[in-house]
Amino acid sequence: MAAIPKEKPSRVEELRAEFARYKADVKSRGKPFYPYAMFHDTIMSLVVVCTIIGLAVIWKWSAYGPHHDPIHKGLLGPEVDPPADPGTTSFVPRPDWYFYFLFYLLRIFKWPESVFLGTVGVPTIALMLLIGLPFLDRRRARRPSQRPVAMVAAVLTIVSMGVLTWKGATAKEALASEVKANIPRWIKDEHLPANAKPGVELFATAGCTACHTYDGAGGSNLGAPDLTDIGSRNLGVQFQINHLKCPSCVNQGSPMPPFASLGDERLKQLAIFLEASKGTH
Repeated sequence: MAAIPKEKPSRVEELRAEFARYKADVKSRGKPFYPYAMFHDTIMSLVVVCTIIGLAVIWKWSAYGPHHDPIHKGLLGPEVDPPADPGTTSFVPRPDWYFYFLFYLLRIFKWPESVFLGTVGVPTIALMLLIGLPFLDRRRARRPSQRPVAMVAAVLTIVSMGVLTWKGATAKEALASEVKANIPRWIKDEHLPANAKPGVELFATAGCTACHTYDGAGGSNLGAPDLTDIGSRNLGVQFQINHLKCPSCVNQGSPMPPFASLGDERLKQLAIFLEASKGTH
């Protein structure tokens, strides 16, 4: 009579057997990873973080001289970057290189209705899939040749991130000089009066088109409204000035930064231009 083949143990039974062997091995030869090794890792991580914070504090408080000052270098060198200036028109903000793929993702989801997908949706879904992968994929095979679907998915992910990183690194943001090239067209399309021309110059150089669009130029990645016909609402010059000085005071919760640093004269010029923008004809 043929012997009855032994039933193959389930995956749960295999995991229980592996855990029992691990516990027996730890008991006979060493200490478990938790809490001993994890405690050592935590202490070392704390030391590294405290060291970095300490060096940053020492550098900041010892580099007391002017920026790029070769004399007052401090203990860890001089400050190499000037203080942040919200009114500058020459600085193009960019993330660190390892965030370039997310940076370019915002260019793909550039419409206000889809910005949420680029900033929260796609990254969150990818992170949840990565966290849940060990629980979703219970196959025992580990050789790449036996995991064609997983290998193709991994290669596509790496290639996609590489392409997005390259595109983000080479992406070109419009500088003030490039935006100013649109001024003649704006004046013609909008039929702007003479008293609005100083304001249109200021609009092109103050960084407004980094968030707003105007007559087909600029970017709306942050969901900022199009200003092509903002003047058709007849809000008034004084309203525009108040809004530019303190956007959150006029519109509660507005993410727009204040531009009070431009000064009353330039704010008035900008407000006159906005109020004169009735739309293209």
